[in-house]
Amino acid sequence: MIQRRYLENHLNDLLTINLIKDYCPNGLQIQGKNEIKKIITGVTATQALIEQAIAQKADALLVHHGFFWKNEAYAIKGMKHKRIKALLEHDINLFAYHLPLDAHAELGNNAQLGKLLTIENTKPLLGLKPEGIVMQGALNKPLLAQEFSEQISTRLQRQCLHIAATSNKTIKTVAWCTGGGQGYIEAAAEQGIDAFITGEASEQTTHIAREMDIHFFAAGHHATERYGIKALGEYLQQKFDLAVEFIDIDNPV
Repeated sequence: MIQRRYLENHLNDLLTINLIKDYCPNGLQIQGKNEIKKIITGVTATQALIEQAIAQKADALLVHHGFFWKNEAYAIKGMKHKRIKALLEHDINLFAYHLPLDAHAELGNNAQLGKLLTIENTKPLLGLKPEGIVMQGALNKPLLAQEFSEQISTRLQRQCLHIAATSNKTIKTVAWCTGGGQGYIEAAAEQGIDAFITGEASEQTTHIAREMDIHFFAAGHHATERYGIKALGEYLQQKFDLAVEFIDIDNPV
């Protein structure tokens, strides 16, 4: 068991939330019971995940995508009302960590994806803030683009989109940003990286990949961001001897 305030302070310090400017509040978003024994973790605080937390009699829900996003309507009605009402009625705390979780050097989404794809010599891509929001590294042996595409799809259990570099060059160096990080492809290409991985693609991504001669892989926003929140939950389970369960609500995007 752990006290809510102690857990909140520990997570906020661990993920250095005060050092990162974000599009949403990080930390405790919905206050619930004071004593926490069981935590459910998941990518997004959807109604389906909230209902799982209720069914499991969880004291807290810990997610990557929470509530109260920039430019979101202030009114608590409709879908937002239903979600928040369910949490309040069952006294469930909601903790959410967005960019601080993406960029954490050990538990973050980027760090965990790098481990999953066995990328070596990992370090932040130069010149981008917050540090670690885009990572770079090298494969232990050069791969053809099709080989790397198959490796990504197999390990993420999701068929990824590949837009080939014009030269269709062999891949040795890789940069990546989980989730909706397609806007960073130019920064990776400018630093001579062979391939860039993220979750989503935009219309202009195709043109950038071809014209700047960099392989691009979109492996799913949800699929690339399952691993940070799972690692964070496992960390809490080991450190505080809590009951923690990761629940993956399927999302094809």
